[in-house]
Amino acid sequence: MTITNVMRLLKQASIPFETSEYEVDESDLSGVHAAQMLGIDPDCMFKTLVAKGEKKGVHVFCIPVAEELDLKKCAQAAGEKKIELIHVKELLGLTGYVRGGCSPIGMKKKYPTTMDETAILFDKIYVSAGQRGVQVILNPEQLANYIGANFADLTKR
Repeated sequence: MTITNVMRLLKQASIPFETSEYEVDESDLSGVHAAQMLGIDPDCMFKTLVAKGEKKGVHVFCIPVAEELDLKKCAQAAGEKKIELIHVKELLGLTGYVRGGCSPIGMKKKYPTTMDETAILFDKIYVSAGQRGVQVILNPEQLANYIGANFADLTKR
């Protein structure tokens, strides 16, 4: 079993979590594929996306893996006029994580974070443990409290 920095941080904060690992397919890093590999509903697995706003800088958004970010809704939730996803080349430098392994927990800096409101429909959600192929499973409200996240409607539904 892989132990990641995300797991160490959750243990230090006394936040209960479980872990799950799957075989990484470099040709398909999608969250839907990861959910299929784990045999779980993609609605309870959340991907972490990073964007930049015109005024306040970097923002983090967590949405179900099968959904698409609605940038207008995200800008509104972040208090920005306009927001754009960062380029994948910027991800490691800003967060400390690579594409497919980006976690809302333990980024290099504490960025304003918003989770899609559907997270609260589940007792437990899956988020990246900070490494491709490794997930942590935890209560969404405990996660939001720990990372200082708000809940909002963020997706194109």
